[in-house]
Amino acid sequence: MELDPVLLSRMQFAFVVSFHAIFPVFTIGLASYIAVLEGLAFKTRSPVWEKLSAFWTKVFAVVFGMGVVSGIVMSFQFGTNWSNFAQASANFLGPILSYEVVTAFFLEAGFLGVMLFGRHKVPAGVHLFAAMMVALGTFISSFWILSANSWMQTPAGVELRDGMFHVTSWSEAIFNASFPYRFTHMVLASFLTGGFVVAGVSAWYLLRGREVEANRKALSMCLWLLLFIVPLQIFVGDMHGLNTLEHQPMKVAAMEGNWETSSHVPLLLFAIPDKDSQRNLVEIGIPSLASMVLTHSWDGVVPGLKEIPVDEQPPVGFVFWSFRTMVAMGMLMLLFAVTGLVLRKGGRYWRTPWFLQGLRFMSLAPFIAVLTGWFVTEGGRAPWLVYGVMTQAEAVTPSLTGGMALFTLIGYIVVYALVFTAGVYYLMRVLYVGLEDQHDEDEHEAERPMRPFSAAHVPFEYDDDSQHTPASQGGH
Repeated sequence: MELDPVLLSRMQFAFVVSFHAIFPVFTIGLASYIAVLEGLAFKTRSPVWEKLSAFWTKVFAVVFGMGVVSGIVMSFQFGTNWSNFAQASANFLGPILSYEVVTAFFLEAGFLGVMLFGRHKVPAGVHLFAAMMVALGTFISSFWILSANSWMQTPAGVELRDGMFHVTSWSEAIFNASFPYRFTHMVLASFLTGGFVVAGVSAWYLLRGREVEANRKALSMCLWLLLFIVPLQIFVGDMHGLNTLEHQPMKVAAMEGNWETSSHVPLLLFAIPDKDSQRNLVEIGIPSLASMVLTHSWDGVVPGLKEIPVDEQPPVGFVFWSFRTMVAMGMLMLLFAVTGLVLRKGGRYWRTPWFLQGLRFMSLAPFIAVLTGWFVTEGGRAPWLVYGVMTQAEAVTPSLTGGMALFTLIGYIVVYALVFTAGVYYLMRVLYVGLEDQHDEDEHEAERPMRPFSAAHVPFEYDDDSQHTPASQGGH
């Protein structure tokens, strides 16, 4: 069987990007959260805020390290697997990626050391400034990366001459048509990821009765954040969808599983798209709702996949179900954000076991949403690497064989599995110690063995008024 180097190179890059993406999307939001905690600690001099900041800084360090290790190889893949693309886009992507290193990575690396090791060794104001600079660096980094990727989705400000992209307008290339929507969408996704992870971890500690005051404050902050960010993300996602419909209509057609260009298109809740027969084998949908969502008109026209040749159609089933998974995670996040508001009366949000248990599992929801969102973005662009200009087959390295691509793919899977295992181990050690001081860990090592999560660990008891009260107000 002949191995396809294009398919295997796509799989390899998809694996590396998917593995890497879950780390920066968390650290961007977490860095901002740490900066806020540092600001509160600086203003109030409260040990609670400092304790929270110190704990989440440890988590940030581990995740940031995993993100750097997993992401550093992506730039090399441009040369090894996509040399035609690397050469053709060098005039634009070369400077953009260099700007990201100079303006963001150096900023993060320079102040990260102060943030990690400077607590109580530098003035409090300096430590706060370092935390703010690290947070700023994460935003600058995402700015350049999203600009580069958005340019591949909606190329602008360049012209193709003799197989090379030549920049005609840097402002148009950097601030291309999809960039504002995609950058905003990703920043909000980072806040959601950080918010739900902090909420989930805080909920776990509250269920175990550990550091109740600090974790109650952390959970309260996150629930307020999520209450505003989740609806805003849905709104921005809608705007992003309208932008995609304008510039990448076939991606939207794949997202909706729509084959025929028509009006009054139903919103499909379930379908089995079949690319071979150019139809959906099974459909369950709501009449005209897709037209309303995509065009804001009940009789709006939605493009169909049959407008283009079969070999130019994206993988419909993959895009279709990835999109619905992302939306489902968004609806779950909205449900929990609203539930948190309802339970805030009487302080039930931190004393209701089923809600806290749900928040624990919801820590995974934003990661699933981010990954499936990227699947839609990248899969929906196929077969184009630079949309409408350069295909993936044209961009791949000419001398690359299927065997070479398969070998490196297996190598990446093995190495990344080791990196992930080691990273998760150290991350779990940090979570195991929690907000307690290091000497507390040594003192209680024997009496608090690690054990799997269980509902039996819920430290709540019922009083005569059937109100939940913590069995312990601190410690464990």
